[in-house]
Amino acid sequence: MHTPTDPVAAAKTIVERYLERAMVPDPEGARAYVSDDFQITFTGGRRFTAPAQTAAFNAKRYAWVKKKFLRTDAALDPETGDVHVYNTGYLYGEWRDGSAFETNRYMDTFVVRGGQIVSTQVWNDSAEILLHKAGLAEAPL
Repeated sequence: MHTPTDPVAAAKTIVERYLERAMVPDPEGARAYVSDDFQITFTGGRRFTAPAQTAAFNAKRYAWVKKKFLRTDAALDPETGDVHVYNTGYLYGEWRDGSAFETNRYMDTFVVRGGQIVSTQVWNDSAEILLHKAGLAEAPL
């Protein structure tokens, strides 16, 4: 007897495996989880089409960075078959100036279609923290 795969559970696993590879960083390993027409939008509207591009961007901002997952949620769109996945938690690591951080909030949203990530949007506190470090924040963090 064939047991159907739960598309929501499968999409959550795909996203978490992608994020684990992306945080190594292993852009080639992360590439295995995304579609050929993959689109990623970072905070501030920066657009990329490949994990190697986001790894290069992160290398300019962080000495190193990892994600601590708090939760991964997902919902199936019954009309399209797409699964919308939401992963949230904290970034931790080290800024380029050598100072450590560990409570940088993030929220990533994904669209998984046919077993591959077709798009993601990334939000985090990094820009606000960097503004604060530069003395340019409009209000205290």
